[in-house]
Amino acid sequence: MPSEPTEVQVRPGVEDDLEALTTLYNHYVRETAITFDTAIFTPEERRPWLLSHPEDGPYRLKVAVDPDSQEILGYATSSPFRMKPAYVTSVETTVYVAPHAGRRGVGTLLYKALFETLSGEDLHRAYAGIAQPNEASARLHERFGFRYVGTYREVGRKFGRYWDVAWYEKDLA
Repeated sequence: MPSEPTEVQVRPGVEDDLEALTTLYNHYVRETAITFDTAIFTPEERRPWLLSHPEDGPYRLKVAVDPDSQEILGYATSSPFRMKPAYVTSVETTVYVAPHAGRRGVGTLLYKALFETLSGEDLHRAYAGIAQPNEASARLHERFGFRYVGTYREVGRKFGRYWDVAWYEKDLA
């Protein structure tokens, strides 16, 4: 008799996750326009990114882990929206799910954990930029209360073509 699938666990990201997180992100760099990075990263190049998301404060990293294999199935972050001081109460959020883990609710679990963690922070708005087309990401963000605010047309060039980015915002206050 097959065993019941174990629930995906969500926890803060830690330094031991760096290699797996880098591999996951590099998939999206190489294969998609979801990120506008165009060159893959080494784990050492990604270390400052990981360290910029501590376990407390407004900039967080949550990872979804298969409890049986300990494989990282995805991650979500909140990061500075812009570097100028007046933007300090705004964050940009993002979620990446391993290609084979899609349609399992991993993104939903990650955003739920991320926004629960952020609820005690001095934050006013969350923003998300979604390279178009990406209906699955738009639906996920709308489920979490994000609303569409506009599109930057042909703002990024990757794979020899231009891509639009739709922007969404969520009230955190």
